[in-house]
Amino acid sequence: MKQTLGNTGLVLQEPLLWEKGRKGRSGFSFPKRDVPSAVLSSELTGPGPDFPDLSELEVVRHYTRLSAWNFSVDAGMYPLGSCTMKYNPKINEKEAGLSGFQNAHPLLPGSLNQGALRLIYELEQFLVVITGLDAVSVQPTAGAHGELAGMLLMYAYHKSIGSKRTKIIVPDTAHGTNPASAALCRYRPVPVKSNEQGILSVESIAQAMDEETAGIMVTNPNTLGLFEENLQRISEIVHAKGGLVYCDGANMNAIMGIVDIGKIGVDIMHLNLHKTFATPHGGGGPGSGPVCVRRQLEPFLPVPRVVIKEDQYVLSEDFPQSIGKLHAFYGNFGVMIKAYSYIRSMGAAGLKKASQLAVLNANYVKERLKDVFHLPYDRPCMHECVFTDKIQQASKIATIDMAKRLMDYGFHPPTIYFPLVVSGALMIEPTETECKEDLDHFIEALRAISKEAEKNPDMLHQAPFSCKVKRLDETAAARQPCLAG
Repeated sequence: MKQTLGNTGLVLQEPLLWEKGRKGRSGFSFPKRDVPSAVLSSELTGPGPDFPDLSELEVVRHYTRLSAWNFSVDAGMYPLGSCTMKYNPKINEKEAGLSGFQNAHPLLPGSLNQGALRLIYELEQFLVVITGLDAVSVQPTAGAHGELAGMLLMYAYHKSIGSKRTKIIVPDTAHGTNPASAALCRYRPVPVKSNEQGILSVESIAQAMDEETAGIMVTNPNTLGLFEENLQRISEIVHAKGGLVYCDGANMNAIMGIVDIGKIGVDIMHLNLHKTFATPHGGGGPGSGPVCVRRQLEPFLPVPRVVIKEDQYVLSEDFPQSIGKLHAFYGNFGVMIKAYSYIRSMGAAGLKKASQLAVLNANYVKERLKDVFHLPYDRPCMHECVFTDKIQQASKIATIDMAKRLMDYGFHPPTIYFPLVVSGALMIEPTETECKEDLDHFIEALRAISKEAEKNPDMLHQAPFSCKVKRLDETAAARQPCLAG
């Protein structure tokens, strides 16, 4: 490569603030007190907090440096497989910041909150159309929360018909939180391996499914970035034994506007508004994981639900079979506003185009790199592609070495060592928002690293060189963590 995005320019360092502060400095002038001052300590709590004394300039520079050390999707490509870290249009943030939404108190009566209630109601109707299912609740606040909601719905349904089920099928290509969500609802996860094509076989599900099994949790597209093309036949097998089909919809970014989830037999599905529908993702939240269901499961959805009554939108708890409330008030409303704005601005054609471009970009990356990295499943992928370090192992180079080196080229590394189905995984999801020129730059960086792995492997073992922090001893960090400060 002639030029990289990485730069060794001014990387400003600073000590811990407790080391930097000096008694007597102040970055803030407190207003005059009209009550006596008090010491923040007691026999019960012990000494008060030891805050460092800093000047205003020191505080400003500290947070400015933190912002420079952080990497964000606004600064560069974030090719994290399974995470869909795509660019979020700023208009969505503007809409969420409208005073009528931002300043609305959650305890306002419905008559004074019609705009917010209407937005929730319409967002749920949009998601009904997008998935092809019959009813939605946007109350769950994350993907794993949506999974839990789906399992609670499945449990409530079987209980309502007097069917005692103890097991649930979880493929090896499902998202990692699926078994935990099932176990929380007293189901025993039954693992099923994918076939040589990286997808579920009809025969394996037929063998695993019986009258004690509540259903199946399938991720589609799965964590290998492949479409579960046998899902309709699998759904028929599960339904024939009285089970339900749950679909983890975290990867909806590849199929929205293209696949009718209802027609392929799915009964329950959760979505990730903070992935597919362009609301901020990462950094500790907040997220949103709506749960979508067929008509037979609608009575069990969480309460309260937004319904229309006498030409007004109201929050109703008049659903006696409901699994109850999953979250205070109605979930993370700010995230819903951004998703609603995204859906309205994109329209049906735009959402479909986003999926098409996500799939196109992933297949472009796959085809451009499969001659230098091992591709365990050489077939058309969906929104992400998975390579391994098998070729580079001949030079004693592992996936983590290449990921660290990629930082020197100015790119955030892709997801590594996941999914566990393949050893030494390098999982890349370029998303639909990256242009061809940036994808080419990313591809060139990885191709250059593959040459370095062959000709100068010792260098890769020491990378990165131009980052603020150099190669860490990750084993020591895990075994002897430093929790000071």
